[in-house]
Amino acid sequence: MALDSPAERRDEVVQVAMGNGNGVAPLQPLRPAGRPAAATAPYLDRRLRLNPNAEHKPQDYSDVRGEYAPAVYSALERHLPPSLLDADRDVKLHFMRDILARYWPQGERNKVQRHKEYRQRILHLYKPLHEELYNMHPSTFFLPTFLEAVRSNSEESFRSFMTEPIPGVYSFAMLQPTFCEMLLEEVENFEKWVHAMKFKIMRPNTMNKYGAVLDDFGLEAMLNQFMEQFVAPISRVFYPEVGGGTLDSHHAFVVEYGKDRDVELGFHVDDSEVTLNVCLGKQFSGGELYFRGIRCENHVNSETQHEAVLHRGRHRHGARAISSGLRINLLLWCRSSVFREMKKYQKDFPTWCGECQREKRGRQSQCVKATKMAFLRGAGGATI
Repeated sequence: MALDSPAERRDEVVQVAMGNGNGVAPLQPLRPAGRPAAATAPYLDRRLRLNPNAEHKPQDYSDVRGEYAPAVYSALERHLPPSLLDADRDVKLHFMRDILARYWPQGERNKVQRHKEYRQRILHLYKPLHEELYNMHPSTFFLPTFLEAVRSNSEESFRSFMTEPIPGVYSFAMLQPTFCEMLLEEVENFEKWVHAMKFKIMRPNTMNKYGAVLDDFGLEAMLNQFMEQFVAPISRVFYPEVGGGTLDSHHAFVVEYGKDRDVELGFHVDDSEVTLNVCLGKQFSGGELYFRGIRCENHVNSETQHEAVLHRGRHRHGARAISSGLRINLLLWCRSSVFREMKKYQKDFPTWCGECQREKRGRQSQCVKATKMAFLRGAGGATI
């Protein structure tokens, strides 16, 4: 898979002082529904911690049902203010749900509910072609070299099997060819079944008109393990400044490129903190990925190998037009609800957004010039 164009290098891990300067972000006080004011008095001064409390052991949320997976609450609990850590689980749960609810207006919730019903109908009726795909089998899915590096779990072991063709973009061999073939066959089987049942297939995103969401037909649990056990250890090392250490949800899908499919993909960023992109096949020419710098929300618009590419979701990129054949890629958008909450309290992101870096350098340059001018004026007055 060809990669081209320069990208800004990450120079340091993000260190942000927020609120009163102690690394926490201010939030409005809340009163859990059904609880008297006296019961919530100790928790009125509530501020999320920027950095997680590594020594705190989150409570078990496996019995909690709703829009978010239990892992989301466990991850977010480490960021709660000290006054809340020892509170009743119901109090913490209410507080975290209030935070997470800000991401979904009512209209979006209705859309999610309709999608959930659509998915449940598919899961009830669809018969998988390859049952073994629906449970994690590391030795069957991943190459031995990749598994050994993940077991070692160090930057040195990860770099031993990776290349970094562009700063912050890593390319490596990851998946067994048999896994890729089975996944392709499963997707084809699902698409034929959808057509036969006269179902409307949900496309992966607004940019791709072809492809399928893997979570919709039963692969969600396996792919969640895929993210937690085999992507998160790497992203924790290479992308800590964009939530790589707190990944807690995903959106997994395949996209299809060909003359009778999507031909290319325009310049864009992903709705993810970290993206894994794996070419599954088939025979094709063209369709190379290209990258052109990492941007925050304010600056977004300024023979086949089963190769994996890992990059920040905000790293602007695209796919060039395919000239022949059919290309199918597996995409795993990995997300961090904690990082998305933290972003609300930052005005700029100079540690990873190239445009924020340029603006910061410009402000520093103007400050130096102003200081020099003030000094020269003062020196001139003293001479006179």
